[in-house]
Amino acid sequence: MVAFLDRFSQNWHRCKNQIPTASFAIGADVITPVSSVQDLGIYLDSDLSMRTHISKTVSACFAVLRKIRSICRSVTRPVFQSLVASLVLTRLDYGSSTLAGLPARQLNQLQSVVNSAARLVYLARRSEHVSPLLHELHWLRVPERIDFRLAVLVYRCMNGTAPRYLSSELQRVADIESRRRLRSASSPSLHVPRSLHRIIGNRTFPVAAAKV
Repeated sequence: MVAFLDRFSQNWHRCKNQIPTASFAIGADVITPVSSVQDLGIYLDSDLSMRTHISKTVSACFAVLRKIRSICRSVTRPVFQSLVASLVLTRLDYGSSTLAGLPARQLNQLQSVVNSAARLVYLARRSEHVSPLLHELHWLRVPERIDFRLAVLVYRCMNGTAPRYLSSELQRVADIESRRRLRSASSPSLHVPRSLHRIIGNRTFPVAAAKV
């Protein structure tokens, strides 16, 4: 699997412009190419940029915030905080492991949701600094939330509670014959596979998860 992902990332830039944009026929079926597809609630772009998923997630989260804003003064803060966490943050976190390694400018769009939610919980002005609010709520920022989700997956993989197709992609440094005599072999570190293409390859689960 790792070898396949490396080959894919290596050929991706060269082949992406060769993807057809017009409909074509295969036997009796007409195939119409699309720029993004949805699988298990996650939108995948043809260039794996995740722009569609981020855009739709941000739009959906702000829509929920607008709806529950009307009751923020009618319930206690703990109750409203629970509503925000269950209706907004869970939507934000769903499938967030697929966003590992994305540029900060894209993750900042998701961070704007977290910031707005925190200000709404405390009825704070937009000009008010959000860091103290996030600290008080014990809410991680988006990059840290992604790392946390990856770390949980790694923990499950290492303890036999994750699917085999995920756990088989991870390897301890201590289990590599050529590195058993090194000082790093005595640590619980995971081997970070070499990636041939940093843009896509570094975002694959074996690489991103091992680094986290």
